[in-house]
Amino acid sequence: MTFSLGIVGAGQFSGQFARLFRAHPGVRDVYVTDLLPERAERLAADEGLTGTFPAYEAMLAAAEVDAVAVFTQRWTHGPLVLQGLRAGKHVYSAVPMAIGADEIAEIIDTVAATGLTYMMGETSQYNPATVHARNKIAEGAFERLFHAEGDYVHDMDLGFYDAYRYSGGADWKSTASYPPLLYPTHAVGGVLGAWRTHAVSVSAIGVVDERGDGVFDRSVSRFDNDVSNATALFEVAGGGSFRTNEFRRVGYPSHIRESRFRFFGTEASMEQLATVALWQDKTGVEDISELLEPRPATSPDDPRLQHVAPELRAAFTSGSAPVHDRARLPRAFDLLPNGHEGSHHFLVDDFVTAVNSRTLPSVNAWVAARYTLPGIVAHESARQGGARLRIPDFGDAPQR
Repeated sequence: MTFSLGIVGAGQFSGQFARLFRAHPGVRDVYVTDLLPERAERLAADEGLTGTFPAYEAMLAAAEVDAVAVFTQRWTHGPLVLQGLRAGKHVYSAVPMAIGADEIAEIIDTVAATGLTYMMGETSQYNPATVHARNKIAEGAFERLFHAEGDYVHDMDLGFYDAYRYSGGADWKSTASYPPLLYPTHAVGGVLGAWRTHAVSVSAIGVVDERGDGVFDRSVSRFDNDVSNATALFEVAGGGSFRTNEFRRVGYPSHIRESRFRFFGTEASMEQLATVALWQDKTGVEDISELLEPRPATSPDDPRLQHVAPELRAAFTSGSAPVHDRARLPRAFDLLPNGHEGSHHFLVDDFVTAVNSRTLPSVNAWVAARYTLPGIVAHESARQGGARLRIPDFGDAPQR
C-alpha cells in the first residue's frame, strides 16, 4: 500500500525529508509547494520530485495528494495543519505543534473526529540518549525515576541568523525574536519521550537579551519578546520533576550536540554533555558515549547540502547510533543522509507506516500536545515573573 505526499515549504529543512519520503517504498509520489515558487521548482528538480503546486490551497484541492508534510515557519504550523486535516489529508508537521493551547485543542478534536493520521516530527523522540533512557526505564534500571533534565542549547550565532534571514526576508528580525519556550519540544520531547509521564505544572524564568542588535527587541518583535534564554521547572504526574533550558545566547558548541539530557533515579542515573555520556550507579561510572554517538552517513561538504547554512550541516549528516535499531527501516534508507543524531529515518518511517497501516504514530496528536503545551504555559509563567501555572492535559490517545 502506498500514498502520495505534498511537502509544504521548500526551505533548508524540508529538502532532507523530501529525499527520504521519495525513497520510502510506502510513498508513491512527492509534490512540493512554497510561497516562493522558484524554491519549490528547485527542490523538485534537485530531488526528482513528482511536481509542484502553485499554492497550498491548490495542493489541498488535488485528489492525487493523500497527505501533506508541513515544513514552514514555526508559528504557522497550527493553522496549516488544520487546513490539511479539514481537506481530508493526513498531516506530518515539523515542530512545534502550534503556539497556542486553543490551536492544539482544535488539532486534537479534528484528528479525533476525522480519524486521519497526524504526527509531529519531534527529533528528540529518537535522540540516542532518549532511546537509551527509554530502554533503561523499561528495564527498571533506574528503579524510581524522580527527576530529568532536557536542554536545547542552540546559540543564534550558530546558524539561526542565517536561517531566519533565509525564511524571513527583509523583515527577518521581527521573527528571529521567536520566544525560546514556544520552541520547547527538542528539550521536553527528549525527556517525556523516555519517561512515560506528563507535565502538570510549571514555573519559568526568562533572561532579557542584551546583545542590542535588533533581535529580541520588543519594539521590533512580532511576538513582543525580549527574552533569549529561559529555564523552566516542571512538576510531573505521579510525582517528580524535570527541568528544561532553552538558550539562544550561550557559549556552547551547539553544532556538536544541540539537545542533551539527564535522568536521575533512585538506583541509577544518566548524564549527557556535548561529547560525553555517562551511566552511573552507586558503585561507579560507565562511559556510554560510543553507544550514543551517530556514525556519519555523508560529508558536510555533500553538494546536496549547498542550501543549508554551514553551521547547521552537522545536524543533517549524522547516520545512526549503535543504540538505534534499524531493523524496521526500509533498506532504501541505508545509504541516505540522516539527521539530528539519527532521527530523520525513524520519523519518516513512523509517519509512512502509520498512514499505510492506519495505526497511531509515535508522536501522535495527544503525545505532541504533551511535548508542546508545557512550553506554551512556561512562556506565560516567565512573562508573569515565574508564577507557578497549571498545565492542561488532553489525555492519552484513544486506541484505534
